[in-house]
Amino acid sequence: MQSENRIVDDLVKFVNGMAGTVAGMGREAEASFKERTREFVGGMDFVSREEFDAVKAMASKAREEVETLKARLDAMDAGAARGDTASDQSRYDQSRSDGPQSDVPQSDRPQPAAPLKGGSAAPGSAHTAEPKKDGPGAL
Repeated sequence: MQSENRIVDDLVKFVNGMAGTVAGMGREAEASFKERTREFVGGMDFVSREEFDAVKAMASKAREEVETLKARLDAMDAGAARGDTASDQSRYDQSRSDGPQSDVPQSDRPQPAAPLKGGSAAPGSAHTAEPKKDGPGAL
């Protein structure tokens, strides 16, 4: 009878050893799969949730600013169609005072250039639109 118990004991030990080996192989396979998945996903340049939410908020704010600017531009176009340029300038100045303050005084800010007389050459340039009064080509 002892020989039967010995065979059964050896069989139980063998099965327990196999179960432990299979379980270890399973854990190792799972860890290997997780590592390969991390490498695969990491190489695809995915962003984190925090980065996505930050960019989404920036895009939303930019859309709101575009809508605001579009409304201002439409109002300015409507005023220009009526010939109301003075109120457009005052609205522009008012909107500038509501926004970021400029360190440049109003009198020092660049003004739109007036068109040049007789052509498009810049003052002081060698190419002027006025004809020469003396010389061989004079009339």
